[in-house]
Amino acid sequence: MLSAGGFRDVGQKLEIACASCYTPGCEPCEVDRVSGRTRSRMMASVRARDTKPELAVRLRLFAMGFRYRLHRRDLPGTPDIVLPKYSAAILVHGCFWHQHGCRRSQLPETRREWWKTKLLENRRRDEASVDGLKALGWRVLVIWECGFRGPGIAREEALDRIAGRAARFLRSRRRFLAIPAAPSG
Repeated sequence: MLSAGGFRDVGQKLEIACASCYTPGCEPCEVDRVSGRTRSRMMASVRARDTKPELAVRLRLFAMGFRYRLHRRDLPGTPDIVLPKYSAAILVHGCFWHQHGCRRSQLPETRREWWKTKLLENRRRDEASVDGLKALGWRVLVIWECGFRGPGIAREEALDRIAGRAARFLRSRRRFLAIPAAPSG
């Protein structure tokens, strides 16, 4: 008989049962270290807009004199920051959710196929959004989280450098720029 925690009493030891199918001895399809309620709360707190990285970039651009619009739903992908004067859209991406390819974009150990499918869909949607923006004549800047987060990176200094590069991009004629560029490999 299975207990409430998904374990089966097998004499002296407890045998874990699969969290998805509750089959004793099955390789666990989904093993999580937190309860379903906690995981749900954690996932609900992941923001789609007004994230800390996005706010940090916006603050610096505004301080440099750039004026912008936020989350224009009439544009493909609803860009985070839109600068109509420069025909430019800025997307601030988290490396995990948008699968940059750096060390921050590794798949979780559990439910790998589900995550792989979901994150691949995110990446395809991102590519379609960038292509759609370019087709409409917009210039696109993608700022990746790993450019200012990680060991050995002074966050504020890195954000200042990124804002400087963004300003140079906006004043240039370049059609696309990713900061940092996608890792090769």
